Amino acid sequence: MLNVQIVLFDGFDYMDVIGPYEVFSAAKMLTGAVRVEFVSAEGERLVKGGMNGPPLPSSGKIDVERGGILVIPGAMGTVDPDDEGPDSIPVLLRQALETDLVHELRQAMKRSDLIVSSVCGGSLLLAMDGLLEDRYAVTHHLGMEVLGATGAKPIFARVVEDGNLVTGGGVTSGLDVALHLVERELGPQISHAVERLFEYERRGTVWRNSGITPIQKTKEAQPELAELPGEAAVSLVNTDVSAPYDGKWDIVIATPVGKFELVMEVTTTNGRISGTFREGDELSEMTDPAWDNGCLTWSLSIRKPMRLLLKFSVVVHGDRLTGTAKAGLLPASKVAGSRIVP
Repeated sequence: MLNVQIVLFDGFDYMDVIGPYEVFSAAKMLTGAVRVEFVSAEGERLVKGGMNGPPLPSSGKIDVERGGILVIPGAMGTVDPDDEGPDSIPVLLRQALETDLVHELRQAMKRSDLIVSSVCGGSLLLAMDGLLEDRYAVTHHLGMEVLGATGAKPIFARVVEDGNLVTGGGVTSGLDVALHLVERELGPQISHAVERLFEYERRGTVWRNSGITPIQKTKEAQPELAELPGEAAVSLVNTDVSAPYDGKWDIVIATPVGKFELVMEVTTTNGRISGTFREGDELSEMTDPAWDNGCLTWSLSIRKPMRLLLKFSVVVHGDRLTGTAKAGLLPASKVAGSRIVP
């Protein structure tokens, strides 16, 4: 018996769950060897959909020990990166990760007898908790930059298969993900029969990291130009002048899910910028630091409140700094700091 559990959480996208449900239900009708149900992290309840849509009933709690297939939908809502209202997709996804769902997803990703699949923004739920780091995946095209910022390897394809991880792109890709999984688990005859029943043929090629890699055309290397007097790489500063950003700083990043604090220490050695960040016992290094026209920029990989690669841009005013931190299409977070040690 192939067990298929389709996850519901508050704000889920209807098409993300209904498409796969219909495909697997058709496979059940054609084989008698499929069990498909809606589940939630909380168990049996009515789960409200996105944009104040009607609720769907969850028949029970997610049970990863049953193996089979776990389908994770995205959220249905607004996509304006500056919208922090209750119908904002980033807000709905973050709220879902504040429930017991995150524990279930972590356990699911550890199992070899369970295929974890996602539709549209469902892969972002996994990625925002760091569960897709170094894994090939796809999401809705508007979220691909964010997906990459979490450490995943974004692939622009309709369906991406990375072992027991199968992810789908836009909203309607749920049909293609489910049909692929039916073929993978039950065979091509059943998948083909479902396609005929629905009068729908799968779109696109299922991408896998196998076979011959396409030849990539690259620009011809240009000869390096000699550095002119007064010029320097962007990560360098004039060594004859004290760098205005050197020292130890208390940094506060105001995110939509709360504030978190870091201690930043920046030094300039032989004109090159370097820096570290401490949050509790965790120590990280800034990458790609640069000082240009009074603005200090760098990148930093953080784990809280979610796994993201943030790009910072700040301006220093004496012993204070202000600026923003940005990750893909997510809203920019305000950054403020005060120097505690010169």
